[in-house]
Amino acid sequence: MQPFHLAFPVHDLSLAKKFYTNTLLCKVGRSSDEWIDFNLFGHQIVAHLDKSMDLENSLNIVDGKKVPVQHFGIVMKWNKWHQFVDHLKNEKVDFLIEPHTRFKGKPGEQVTFFIKDPSGNALEFKSFKDKEMIFKNF
Repeated sequence: MQPFHLAFPVHDLSLAKKFYTNTLLCKVGRSSDEWIDFNLFGHQIVAHLDKSMDLENSLNIVDGKKVPVQHFGIVMKWNKWHQFVDHLKNEKVDFLIEPHTRFKGKPGEQVTFFIKDPSGNALEFKSFKDKEMIFKNF
Protein backbone atom coordinates (compact mmCIF):
# COMPACT_ATOMS: atom_id res chain seq x y z
CA MET A 1 0.00 0.00 0.00
CA GLN A 2 1.25 3.45 -0.85
CA PRO A 3 1.53 6.02 1.95
CA PHE A 4 -1.20 8.63 2.16
CA HIS A 5 -0.60 12.38 2.39
CA LEU A 6 -2.66 14.62 4.65
CA ALA A 7 -2.25 18.33 5.39
CA PHE A 8 -3.90 19.88 8.44
CA PRO A 9 -3.91 23.23 10.26
CA VAL A 10 -2.07 24.00 13.50
CA HIS A 11 -1.94 27.26 15.43
CA ASP A 12 1.66 26.79 16.68
CA LEU A 13 4.34 24.86 14.78
CA SER A 14 6.66 24.39 17.77
CA LEU A 15 3.86 22.86 19.88
CA ALA A 16 2.87 20.67 16.93
CA LYS A 17 6.46 19.51 16.48
CA LYS A 18 6.79 18.64 20.16
CA PHE A 19 3.49 16.72 20.21
CA TYR A 20 3.97 14.80 16.97
CA THR A 21 7.60 13.86 17.66
CA ASN A 22 7.53 13.25 21.42
CA THR A 23 4.00 11.98 21.98
CA LEU A 24 3.17 10.29 18.66
CA LEU A 25 6.81 9.29 17.94
CA CYS A 26 6.80 10.78 14.42
CA LYS A 27 10.02 11.60 12.59
CA VAL A 28 10.36 15.08 11.05
CA GLY A 29 10.90 15.40 7.31
CA ARG A 30 11.19 18.67 5.43
CA SER A 31 10.01 21.88 7.07
CA SER A 32 9.81 25.65 6.73
CA ASP A 33 8.56 28.53 8.86
CA GLU A 34 5.04 27.71 7.63
CA TRP A 35 4.84 23.88 7.69
CA ILE A 36 6.42 20.63 8.93
CA ASP A 37 6.31 17.17 7.31
CA PHE A 38 5.95 14.24 9.71
CA ASN A 39 6.29 10.50 9.17
CA LEU A 40 3.22 9.01 10.89
CA PHE A 41 3.80 5.25 10.75
CA GLY A 42 5.00 5.50 7.15
CA HIS A 43 2.48 8.12 6.01
CA GLN A 44 3.19 11.76 5.24
CA ILE A 45 1.23 14.26 7.29
CA VAL A 46 1.95 17.97 7.09
CA ALA A 47 1.18 20.54 9.79
CA HIS A 48 0.50 23.92 8.17
CA LEU A 49 0.61 27.06 10.29
CA ASP A 50 -2.79 28.78 10.45
CA LYS A 51 -2.79 31.36 13.24
CA SER A 52 -6.47 32.11 12.66
CA MET A 53 -7.62 28.48 12.78
CA ASP A 54 -10.99 27.84 14.33
CA LEU A 55 -11.95 24.17 14.22
CA GLU A 56 -15.66 23.52 14.33
CA ASN A 57 -16.75 21.35 17.24
CA SER A 58 -19.30 19.25 15.35
CA LEU A 59 -19.83 15.79 16.80
CA ASN A 60 -21.62 12.57 15.86
CA ILE A 61 -22.74 10.05 18.43
CA VAL A 62 -21.13 6.67 17.63
CA ASP A 63 -21.69 3.80 20.07
CA GLY A 64 -22.77 6.40 22.65
CA LYS A 65 -19.52 8.35 22.34
CA LYS A 66 -19.12 11.92 21.02
CA VAL A 67 -16.92 11.46 17.94
CA PRO A 68 -15.53 14.61 16.30
CA VAL A 69 -16.76 14.77 12.71
CA GLN A 70 -13.46 16.28 11.57
CA HIS A 71 -10.68 13.86 12.46
CA PHE A 72 -7.93 11.80 10.89
CA GLY A 73 -5.87 8.86 11.97
CA ILE A 74 -4.39 5.55 11.08
CA VAL A 75 -5.24 1.85 11.12
CA MET A 76 -2.45 0.04 12.92
CA LYS A 77 -1.44 -3.60 13.39
CA TRP A 78 -3.20 -5.17 16.40
CA ASN A 79 -0.10 -5.59 18.63
CA LYS A 80 1.37 -2.22 17.60
CA TRP A 81 -1.90 -0.48 18.58
CA HIS A 82 -1.79 -2.02 22.08
CA GLN A 83 1.88 -1.06 22.51
CA PHE A 84 1.08 2.48 21.37
CA VAL A 85 -1.78 2.74 23.90
CA ASP A 86 0.66 1.70 26.64
CA HIS A 87 3.12 4.37 25.44
CA LEU A 88 0.45 7.10 25.49
CA LYS A 89 -0.72 6.07 28.96
CA ASN A 90 2.91 6.23 30.18
CA GLU A 91 3.11 9.72 28.66
CA LYS A 92 -0.10 10.59 30.59
CA VAL A 93 -1.89 11.64 27.39
CA ASP A 94 -5.49 12.75 27.88
CA PHE A 95 -7.79 10.63 25.74
CA LEU A 96 -10.70 12.38 24.10
CA ILE A 97 -12.29 8.92 23.81
CA GLU A 98 -10.63 6.21 25.89
CA PRO A 99 -9.25 3.07 24.23
CA HIS A 100 -12.08 0.58 23.78
CA THR A 101 -13.30 -2.33 21.67
CA ARG A 102 -16.13 -2.08 19.13
CA PHE A 103 -18.06 -5.09 17.77
CA LYS A 104 -16.39 -7.47 20.23
CA GLY A 105 -16.60 -11.06 19.00
CA LYS A 106 -18.33 -9.97 15.78
CA PRO A 107 -17.14 -9.36 12.22
CA GLY A 108 -15.30 -6.06 12.14
CA GLU A 109 -14.08 -6.27 15.76
CA GLN A 110 -11.81 -3.29 16.30
CA VAL A 111 -10.11 -1.25 18.99
CA THR A 112 -9.98 2.53 18.84
CA PHE A 113 -9.23 5.72 20.74
CA PHE A 114 -9.22 9.45 20.05
CA ILE A 115 -6.82 12.15 21.22
CA LYS A 116 -6.37 15.81 20.30
CA ASP A 117 -3.19 17.57 19.29
CA PRO A 118 -2.29 20.96 20.86
CA SER A 119 -4.21 22.78 18.08
CA GLY A 120 -7.40 20.82 18.74
CA ASN A 121 -7.15 18.45 15.76
CA ALA A 122 -8.81 15.14 16.63
CA LEU A 123 -6.87 11.97 15.78
CA GLU A 124 -8.20 8.42 15.79
CA PHE A 125 -5.97 5.37 16.09
CA LYS A 126 -7.62 2.02 15.45
CA SER A 127 -6.87 -1.60 14.69
CA PHE A 128 -8.97 -4.44 13.34
CA LYS A 129 -8.61 -7.89 14.87
CA ASP A 130 -8.90 -9.21 11.29
CA LYS A 131 -7.40 -6.71 8.84
CA GLU A 132 -9.55 -8.18 6.05
CA MET A 133 -12.55 -6.52 7.73
CA ILE A 134 -11.35 -2.93 7.17
CA PHE A 135 -13.47 -2.36 4.06
CA LYS A 136 -16.13 -5.07 4.53
CA ASN A 137 -19.75 -4.04 4.55
CA PHE A 138 -21.52 -6.01 7.27
